Amino acid sequence: MLKTSQVVKTPSVKNLLNLWLKRFTLNISSQVADNSSFLSELLMANSRESREKTAGKLKDHVLDINCQMAWVQTKTLYGYIPNILDLNEARRITHFAFRVYKKLLEIYQKQSLKHDIALIEGRDGRVIPIWDIAEIEELSYELEPTLLVFQEQHIASKDWRALGFMTSQLNFSNKLILKKLTPAEKALLKPYLQFVEEQVAMPWQRVCVAAARHDLDSPMLTLVEQMLPLSEEIAQTVYRRLIQLLPDYRSRRGELTNPEITHSCLRDLNMFQAYLWLCLLEKSMTPIKQELLPLCVMVTEGVEIQWEVTKQWYQVLAEELINHVNPEQKDLLLPYVQRMQQIFFEERARLGCKNEV
Repeated sequence: MLKTSQVVKTPSVKNLLNLWLKRFTLNISSQVADNSSFLSELLMANSRESREKTAGKLKDHVLDINCQMAWVQTKTLYGYIPNILDLNEARRITHFAFRVYKKLLEIYQKQSLKHDIALIEGRDGRVIPIWDIAEIEELSYELEPTLLVFQEQHIASKDWRALGFMTSQLNFSNKLILKKLTPAEKALLKPYLQFVEEQVAMPWQRVCVAAARHDLDSPMLTLVEQMLPLSEEIAQTVYRRLIQLLPDYRSRRGELTNPEITHSCLRDLNMFQAYLWLCLLEKSMTPIKQELLPLCVMVTEGVEIQWEVTKQWYQVLAEELINHVNPEQKDLLLPYVQRMQQIFFEERARLGCKNEV
């Protein structure tokens, strides 16, 4: 969940903020290889005037329709659960989703992706700039009040499960918005849309803030600095392993290889890692116990995910994390990984193993 956090820029915090920024790096090497004019199109689309045109395509009527359609798709996805939200609640939540994207487009028009940090070489030997969001702190600061209000609408719903569906609504909205854009516009706006979806689910910013408790030579900080850039790679590896271990698994949403499930699983595997690093830097399991656990319970019960899947999920993720650290770091990490598994095991026992296979 998103929580307000004051950023105090110590050297430790600055290091993690830079690592967080790299999550939104735009790699365009494949597009440039397939289309020789793509780079020039991207440069043109990144101008202030072009960004205003992009925002103009999406504002008001089109954006409102997309938000409403996204809610319909979310309702359809979880439609087998009776009376998730009444019509008035759905309209209210859709209205606030519209406000999130309207604010995001206002910020998008003011910023431009910076591309002077580093260079990579394309497959044809040409030098291609690496792009990322220019001011992630500014983006976070300006968007936070609107996102918090949007989150509050789900929390205030008569059905607590609506909070678990928030990321689904944002994911559907993001996909519908991207359909309206040119390839260059998609490439530029996608990091911002990714930021919105991650910001309400993953406490990366709070991880950065928690780094203020540690000196630059802190072993715990060093561990997080090492692991944070690997989060996506670790999520991909764990997900591939789960597909191998559960080849016949099928939920109400489909098989594990379904693209929609792939997106959700990778996002959630990143979320688990973010919460684990937050607990490690805060030296407390409270964020997992009070935030991640209740969220997981409402979602797994809502879509009837079987215990075998969740059990494999924790085990494979724990194994992959341990595989990426040295023996000294393992001594730091293992107690937190084991405690996380224990927290979920205890909750499963408390619920009476409803989803036992």
